[in-house]
Amino acid sequence: MVIVLTGTLAVVAVPRMVDTTMWRLRAYGDQLQNQMQTARRLAARQRRPVIATITPTGASFAYVSGGSLATLACPSAIPSCIAESGTRSVTFNSGNSGQAVTSSGSALIITISGGSTTSAFTVENDTGAVH
Repeated sequence: MVIVLTGTLAVVAVPRMVDTTMWRLRAYGDQLQNQMQTARRLAARQRRPVIATITPTGASFAYVSGGSLATLACPSAIPSCIAESGTRSVTFNSGNSGQAVTSSGSALIITISGGSTTSAFTVENDTGAVH
């Protein structure tokens, strides 16, 4: 019984624990989602538009009128962790209307990937909801 349990752990669990790329990407994705939600709340609370700019190498957050808020670069082991090519953006509280406007005019899907790991989340146009 012990041999079967050890064999199962060796085949299934150990490779996942050793794959640090997966854990780094998961942490980065969670951090990016949280930063997006924080930017949305900050824009509503301060009644100032906040823009989030997403590039293949990370994301940056700033007031539309100027003034940087934060920068979130991809993990150093994975320099290009956002799968989309080109720069895209979402403006929270656009025109002090409370709405979010994406550069594509529709829901903005952000895909985090590296190696064999891929995850995605969506920032909705109009509401700015992140899920």
